[in-house]
Amino acid sequence: MAVFALKWLICMGKSSDREDVRAWLESRRTGVALANSTLRGALRMLETLAVLGRRGTSWMMGERSAWPRLLRETCEELGTTYIKLGQFIASSPSVFPEAYVQEFQRCLDRTPPLPFHYIRQTVEAELGGDLGEFFQWVDPKPLASASIAQVHVARLLNGDEVVLKVQKPGVRELIHTDFNFIYFASRVVETLAPGFSRSAVSGVVEELQAGMLEECDFLLEADHLDGFNEFLRTTGNNRAAAPQPYRRLSTRKVLTMERFHGVPLTDLDVLRRYTDDPAETLVTALNTWFSSLMLCDFFHADVHAGNLMLLEDGRVGFIDFGIVGRISGEAWDAMAGFFDAIGRGDHRATARAMATIGMTREEVDVDALARDIEQFQQELMNVDPVVLMEGDRNEREVNRMMMNLLRIGEEHGIRFPRQFALLLKQFLYFDRYVQALAPELDMFNDQRVDIWSGLEGAPPSGLLH
Repeated sequence: MAVFALKWLICMGKSSDREDVRAWLESRRTGVALANSTLRGALRMLETLAVLGRRGTSWMMGERSAWPRLLRETCEELGTTYIKLGQFIASSPSVFPEAYVQEFQRCLDRTPPLPFHYIRQTVEAELGGDLGEFFQWVDPKPLASASIAQVHVARLLNGDEVVLKVQKPGVRELIHTDFNFIYFASRVVETLAPGFSRSAVSGVVEELQAGMLEECDFLLEADHLDGFNEFLRTTGNNRAAAPQPYRRLSTRKVLTMERFHGVPLTDLDVLRRYTDDPAETLVTALNTWFSSLMLCDFFHADVHAGNLMLLEDGRVGFIDFGIVGRISGEAWDAMAGFFDAIGRGDHRATARAMATIGMTREEVDVDALARDIEQFQQELMNVDPVVLMEGDRNEREVNRMMMNLLRIGEEHGIRFPRQFALLLKQFLYFDRYVQALAPELDMFNDQRVDIWSGLEGAPPSGLLH
């Protein structure tokens, strides 16, 4: 250490030498960071192999749960990346078998909260100063804690009440390390299993990694908040809102945004204290979300119970824009044609739309696909429509119908993009809201609900009624 200090003092006497020292220090910092990253990656690999080894040993010793349950429990034990992987499976019936989709519905993203000093360290490092330079106070007790981030209530120096979303330490590096392992494993599976397409599993892994790394970029989420509020302004929608981000207090790892006060849409008892007409609140949420599909650059792709609120001022609040979806104009036209063709019983038009929506390297035999769709629709006619309006049974039945239809597509070389599944998943969420708030409301035919605004084609009455 003394030798290094002496060398530094001598070199400071010459301008060129000072530049050399700075370069040397920078390369040293880079080398240390690389060494630390490599060490953390190696330790994470060992941890992953230890969990897999322990699970495998238990299975060989006779503790043999069903494969979907075993995989779900293993993902939960492995933590952040694998929990997100489980949620990806749960939201992707177009990609994974139904048994796994159903099991991973139980994969929760809630994790034990980190001690507050870790949160303080991250915020101060990201904003470049002590906490007191930016906030009057920050509640050390988290509002929520998930695998990627932790949320705290705070008050700015000007008195504004805000929410701080703070990324947990090392999350991004953990995701990179885990996905290196997952990608390698997926390539091994593709090599050993002739039934897999050369890009099937690894392609899904790459898509998921890109999505998770996007979710770790809180500046991108701030863009989504600004974009959604701009969409509300340009459409004159003053009955819905998203939190306003505070840009000067936001970075890739810290998101400071307006705090909303209200209740989740599913809390019916409390909701009735805010409004005499829960159905009207739901109609506002539906119309806002459906119009965003065509008039915004993205759609909110996670409208579960915690992310839609009735605010104290009567507006519907959309929160948590970490996960969004995007559909191209060409895909929209094809989807509208798909629903319209099913409603009219035009099997050939349905087949053409499926070929357009899906991804394939092969030439699709539209006539053969149309014959299989005709058989599917004949089976669909035997489904009791009452089943499709009964909460959890509804989701299971719609998932089953979706799986059957998508399986037909796969048999003809078509694989549907995850964005398509994300979109349909939000329909299922809204169906749950309908059951809880307004069971008498017909989401596809009620005159107050403008689902198909901007789309060419008719609602999928032939599919869901």
